[in-house]
Amino acid sequence: MKISVSASSGVEAVVKRELSRLVGKEDLAAINGRITFDGSEEDIAKCNLYLRSANRVGIILGEFKAENFDDIFDGVKSVDFENYLSRRAKIDVTAKCVQSKIYAISATQSVAKKAICERLKERGYGDLKEDGERYRIEISVHKDYATVTLDTSGEGLHRRGYRGLVGEAPLKETLAAAMIELSVWKSERTLCDAFCGSGTIPIEACMIAKNIPAGINRKFDFEEWNPRYKSIIERLRERAKDEIDYKKEVKICGFDIDEKQLSLARKHAAIAGVEKYIHFQRADVKDFSSSDRYGVMICNPPYGERLSERHEIEKIYRDYGKAFSALKDWSAYTLTPVTDFERLFGRKADKKRKLYNGKIECCYYAMLGAPPKKT
Repeated sequence: MKISVSASSGVEAVVKRELSRLVGKEDLAAINGRITFDGSEEDIAKCNLYLRSANRVGIILGEFKAENFDDIFDGVKSVDFENYLSRRAKIDVTAKCVQSKIYAISATQSVAKKAICERLKERGYGDLKEDGERYRIEISVHKDYATVTLDTSGEGLHRRGYRGLVGEAPLKETLAAAMIELSVWKSERTLCDAFCGSGTIPIEACMIAKNIPAGINRKFDFEEWNPRYKSIIERLRERAKDEIDYKKEVKICGFDIDEKQLSLARKHAAIAGVEKYIHFQRADVKDFSSSDRYGVMICNPPYGERLSERHEIEKIYRDYGKAFSALKDWSAYTLTPVTDFERLFGRKADKKRKLYNGKIECCYYAMLGAPPKKT
């Protein structure tokens, strides 16, 4: 089957590396935020369970030219949905239309849903009660070419299951994991987040270090479709639990000035099962210090979206830069939309990368320290 893994802009390379390690696929291309490859049912389960930076995992059911709604209806109806959907399937159709003659999203959804229902009735499904398992089907039309994808994940893969409590301006778990993967941090080095908020970056780092799969604490839509899928994912979960390395020593810290956010961070870490391995503390970035060498700071500091907050943001970024300058051989990675960040921080970045925090266009600045000496 043809598997599609979606990724946010800027992190496609991270997801490709993850896929290479996970399912042994090389030379993968990312087109319009999707990475596709031929795989098995077990590959679907692995991708959902283990991928840290991807958004969703789907099965491509059909592709066709679509310049009008008749093309949508005929193309969707030609897909063999009866080989995937149960007789009590709850069908949820979404649509995206980009640079195409078709641009009405709600109409596209309606036409596609009608085509699916007619196809299933013709294949003997009878009246569709839609009171069973959820099947999320996406119709994506890009440059007059439609792709029909059956989503296997359900909730987006950033829904790890540990962050049921929402803090202010939360950083998605998938983006936090990508930020870590794009850094020089290894589990042998100290990692600190000086603006940890509800704890996402430290928790994701600890899960990486301990080899805890990203999706170990959640369910996926596809496992409810039939006993075979459930058996595959349950077998992988049990094996994954045996491979978690709780004995691995790590030094991961999270600091913030907001005690309410730190309280959330500790609760999230407890739900994720890593509270014993992360040190959370109330502290201002200007007071941060460490005697460790070769540490790594990975931060998503406040942005200050209102003009009245600009003076406060400038002070925070200057304090951040001064604290970092005193850390011998440390590296700092910072995600922010503040365009004069380097000036405020007091140092030019060694590397930059465009990333999106939700819909906010940001730059990921890397200030690199000396690498650890080989022993």
